[in-house]
Amino acid sequence: MKKSIRLISLIASVIGGVCAADRPNILFIAIDDMRPEFGCYGSELAISPNLDKLASEGVLFERAYCQQAICSPSRASIMTGTRPDTNGVIENYTYFRDANPDIVTLPQYLISQGYETVHAGKIYHGKFDDQEKSWSRQPVSKLPGIKRPMPYAKKENMEIQNRNRAEAAAKYPPEARGGLGNGPAYEAGDVEDHFYTDGYDTLRAIATMKEMAKNPSKPFFIGLGFKKPHLNWIAPKRYWDLYDPEAITLAEHQEAPEDGAEMGLHASFELRVRHGIPKDGPIGPELARTLRHAYLACTSYVDAQIGYAIDALEEAGLRENTIILVWADHGWHLGDMGVWGKATNYEIATRVPLIAWTPDLPKSSRGKKTSALVELIDMYPTLCDLAGVGIPSHLEGTSFAPVLQKPNRKWKTAAFSQYPNPALREWAANPLSQGVRETFFGPLIEKVENRIIKQQGDKWDRDLFENDLMGYAMRTDRYRLVVWKDYTKPDAEPLFIELFDHRKDPAESRNVAAKRPELVKRLLKQFDAGWEAALPKDEG
Repeated sequence: MKKSIRLISLIASVIGGVCAADRPNILFIAIDDMRPEFGCYGSELAISPNLDKLASEGVLFERAYCQQAICSPSRASIMTGTRPDTNGVIENYTYFRDANPDIVTLPQYLISQGYETVHAGKIYHGKFDDQEKSWSRQPVSKLPGIKRPMPYAKKENMEIQNRNRAEAAAKYPPEARGGLGNGPAYEAGDVEDHFYTDGYDTLRAIATMKEMAKNPSKPFFIGLGFKKPHLNWIAPKRYWDLYDPEAITLAEHQEAPEDGAEMGLHASFELRVRHGIPKDGPIGPELARTLRHAYLACTSYVDAQIGYAIDALEEAGLRENTIILVWADHGWHLGDMGVWGKATNYEIATRVPLIAWTPDLPKSSRGKKTSALVELIDMYPTLCDLAGVGIPSHLEGTSFAPVLQKPNRKWKTAAFSQYPNPALREWAANPLSQGVRETFFGPLIEKVENRIIKQQGDKWDRDLFENDLMGYAMRTDRYRLVVWKDYTKPDAEPLFIELFDHRKDPAESRNVAAKRPELVKRLLKQFDAGWEAALPKDEG
C-alpha cells in the first residue's frame, strides 16, 4: 500500500546556524543507462580517464544499486527520496508530481535552504522535469556561434528515421506507433562534441555555472544530465576511434539463468525497435561487437564531457568548495543473459556506478573503494548531510556520509530494487498494449508468453502477469533474492523465487532457490522485514 507522504515544513536556513554562503556548491552528474563500465571499475575495455581520475581523488562505491532499472521510476525515487511502491512510479508514463503533488524534491528542498538550483540535460525523465518547483532558474539557453544539437549527423540516418516514423504512423494505432519509428541504433559522426546533445548540454552547464558564480552569496546545485549511453548510441567519431573493434569482447555469459524465472528477462524490445536490428532471433556476433563498440564510444564521449565540466570548476576557482557526485540511473545488459537493455531485477541492470568527491574528504578516504551496500535513494539525505542542512523526514534512504569518512565501515545489510514483469511489459515498463501485439513483435511476445505459461502452470493468470506481477530484488552481502509476487497484495505469497549466490556465481547464471530451501526461508524473513530493517547500525 502506498504510504501517505506529507508536505514537510521548510525551515529557514538561518535556524540551522549556517549561512547559505558558507555551504558547498553541488555538481550532480547523472549518466543514463550506464553500467559500471569504466577503467576505475575494472573494465579492460572502457577508456574513461576523467572518471578514473575523479575516483582516484574521491570514493568509489563498488556496490551501489538503483531502486528500479528504468529511467523515470529510478529518477523519481532519487529526486523524491522515496521508493517506487511509495511514490507510485513504476513505469515511464506516470509523473511523480501528479501522483504526489506535495512531495518535496531534492533541489526543491535545497532552494528552501538558500541554494540556486538549475539543470542542463536529463535529470528527471523526459517532460517530467518539475521546472516550477525543483529549479530556481533556467540554464543558459543560447551559446554564441553554436547551433542546437541534432539527433544524427549523417543525412541518410535522418532520412531513415523520418521514413520509419511516417511508416509507423501510417501502419499502427497510436498506442503502438510511438516507439517504432526509429533511425539507426548507432552513429559515428565526424563532428564536434557539441553537435550532439551531451556535448551541447555540457557547454550550457559550464556557461550557467559561470553566471551563478557571480553571486557567491548563494551556493549552487547544478544537475548535469547525460543522455548517453542511452540508445541511440551516437557519439563523435573520435571516440569510436579510441577502440580497436577486433579487441572488443562479447558478453561472457549469454544464456538466461538456469532454472530462472521466465518472466525475469525481456525480448530486447528497446533495441529491436531500432532500424537495422533483427526483430526476432539472436543478435549475431558481428553486430553485437559493433553495438558494444558503440556503447563504449558513448561512454568515452560522456567521460570527456565530465572532464570538461570539472576543469571548468577548477578554472573558476570553485572546485575546492563543490561536492561532486556522479551516478547512473541503472545498468544495462549488453548481451548478458542473452538480452540487450535495462529493465531486469538482476545485478547487471540494478548495479550502478557511483563516485563521490567532497571538499573535506579525509586524506585517508581519497582514492578508496568501498564495498558498502548503498542505494541511489541514499543520495538525497547524503547531500543534505554534506551541505549541512536538515534531512527531511519523508526520505526513505540513508545518508552515506559516514562511509565517505570511513569507507571500510559496516553499512547496510541489504539493498532493494524492483521491476514489474519485464517479459510482458513494453520498453517503458507499461503493460503490453493490444496495439503492440499487432505489430511485428506479436510472434515474439507469443513465444515469451508461452515459456512463462509452461513454467508457471496453474499459477498463470493473464491479468496478474501482465499488470500486477512485480519482481522484488534484495541484494545482501552474498546473495541476490528475487521475489515474484502481486504488488497490489503485499501479504500475498510469492509466485516464484530466485536465489543467486554471488560468492560462487557472480554472473547469476544459476537459480539455486530450489536447492537451498532453508536459506530461502531465512532470506525471505529478511526481505519481509523491509528496507528499514537493513539500515546500518551505529558503530558508536
